[in-house]
Amino acid sequence: MPDVVVVGAGPAGLTLANLLQRNAVDCVVLEARDRSHVEERQRAGVLDHYGGQIFERAGLAGEVLAGAPVETFLELRYEGEPHLLDAPALAGGRAGRIVPQQLLVRRLLGTFLAGGGDLRFGVRDVALHDLTSTPSLTYTDASGSHRIECAYVAGCDGFHGVSRRSIPADELTTYTFDHGIGWYTVLADAPPPRYPLMGIGAKGFAAHFARGPKASRFYLQYRPGAEDPRAWPDDVTWAELRDRLGDPGLPGGVITEREIVEMRSFVAEPMAYGRLFLAGDAAHIITPMGAKGMNLAIADADVLAGALTSALRGDDAALRAYSDVCLRRTWDYQEFSRWFTEMVHDMDGDPFRRRLAKARFDRLFTNKAAAVAFADMMAGVSAAPGYRRH
Repeated sequence: MPDVVVVGAGPAGLTLANLLQRNAVDCVVLEARDRSHVEERQRAGVLDHYGGQIFERAGLAGEVLAGAPVETFLELRYEGEPHLLDAPALAGGRAGRIVPQQLLVRRLLGTFLAGGGDLRFGVRDVALHDLTSTPSLTYTDASGSHRIECAYVAGCDGFHGVSRRSIPADELTTYTFDHGIGWYTVLADAPPPRYPLMGIGAKGFAAHFARGPKASRFYLQYRPGAEDPRAWPDDVTWAELRDRLGDPGLPGGVITEREIVEMRSFVAEPMAYGRLFLAGDAAHIITPMGAKGMNLAIADADVLAGALTSALRGDDAALRAYSDVCLRRTWDYQEFSRWFTEMVHDMDGDPFRRRLAKARFDRLFTNKAAAVAFADMMAGVSAAPGYRRH
C-alpha cells in the first residue's frame, strides 16, 4: 500500500511526487492522459526565484533548471514609449528563470521515473472513496479495473479533475471572478524580442515573449463574446500587434498555433478534506499576469510534501495547517495578479480607470519603494507564515 496517491501529472503532481521520492515516501501517480500528451502540451512558464529555490533545496536544480535562461529586464511600452524595469536588481538579485511548462513537466516526469517512481498513464473512471477514514481510489485502464488503498490522497488533477468534485459541496466554499478580458495568443516563426515585452495603450494590451531562438509567443487583448479573433486573417493579427506594440517594423512570420486564454480567477477553501489535499489548479486558478499559476502549483506541492512527510513520521501539525498556509499565499498572488491586470489592460474603455492604471504605471518608474514592492512579488514569496523573503 503506498503512503500517498497523487492524482494528476502536471506541475503540482510531478513536483510533489519528486519531493516525496526525495523524502523516501512511497507514492503512486495516476494520470488520465498518455505520456506524449503530458510531455508535449504547450504552456508558457516562468519559474520565479522562490520556485527555483524549491528545486535547489531538494537537489533537483540540475535536472529541472539546466539551461533555463535567467530573467533580466522587462520592457513595458506605454503608447509605444519604451520603459525598462530591472525587476531582479530591484528584488536584490532574486531572478526567475524562463522554463516553459512542458519542459518542466518533461524533466520532472523523467526524473521521477528514473528514480523508480510509479506513474500510471491512461487511467479512466478515477473515483475517490472513504476520504475521512482509510482512503482508496478505483480506476480502470487497458488491463482492467483496479483499487489502491493509501494513507493520503493528493488532488493535483486541475480545475476539471475529480479530486475537488469528491469533496461534499457543503464542505467547500468557492470564489470566482471573471475579469471581462480575453487574450488571443499565437505562436509564430518570428524573431524573439530582446526582453519580454508588454504593450499598454488605449487600443488594448499586447505582449511579445521569446519561445526559442527563432520563435515567439504573442498576445492580444480582445473582448470575449464580441468576436473570435482566431478567425482573423494573419495580416490583421500582425497589424494589431505592430500597432499595439508601437513597432511598425515588427517582422511577421508563419503562425503555427492560435489559442484563446480565459482571464478568470477561482479559489476553493479549504484546500483539504479528511485525508484529501488539493494542490495547484484543483484548488485555484489565476490569470497569467505575473506568471503565478505554475508557481502557485509548485509552492503548494512543496508545502504539501513537507507536511505529508512529517505526518507519516508522526507529526501532523504541518498537515493540519496546510490549507491555511497555502491560501494565504494564494490570495496574495490573486491580488497581485489583479493589480497587474488592471495596470496593463484597457478596462472597458473607461477613462477614469485608464487614468488610475496610468498612475500605477508611472509609480513603478518614479517611486523606488513601489518598484521594489512589484519586483518582490515577481520574485515570489515563501509559503511560511509571515512570508519570509529569500
